[in-house]
This record gives sequence, structure tokens and C-alpha cells, in this order.
Amino acid sequence: MQQPEAAEGYYKIVSEILSGLGYAYLRNAKGSHEKWYSPTANKMLLVPRNLQSRHTANAILKDAGHKGKV
Repeated sequence: MQQPEAAEGYYKIVSEILSGLGYAYLRNAKGSHEKWYSPTANKMLLVPRNLQSRHTANAILKDAGHKGKV
């Protein structure tokens, strides 16, 4: 996977992978978070817009069912 630029964070990478897994943006949640939903897996995920931690990004992808890492 590609490394994000310092100010960019991991949000763009995670959102692209989630879209590929069948998740769709649902709505904004509290603060800078977004709700993503997958009708096939019947799962809801919270994704922060200011996602700076690689470890948090990998945890979100693991919860989504993605095998790889960022």
C-alpha cells in the first residue's frame, strides 16, 4: 500500500478500500466521524475523517473484513 502524505492521513486510503468491499457512506456521525454501512455484511463502521494512525486504519479494515494492511 502507499504511504499518505503527512497532512493527508489514512482516510482516503481507508475509504477507497471500504468502497471496494461494498461499504457505502451513510452519514456524518459525532465530531469528525462518518458512518459507513455494508448491506451484504449488515455492518456499520465509524471512520474518523482525520484518520492519522496506521494502527487505527488497520483496525477499521480488519473490522470490515479486509485481509491486508495499510
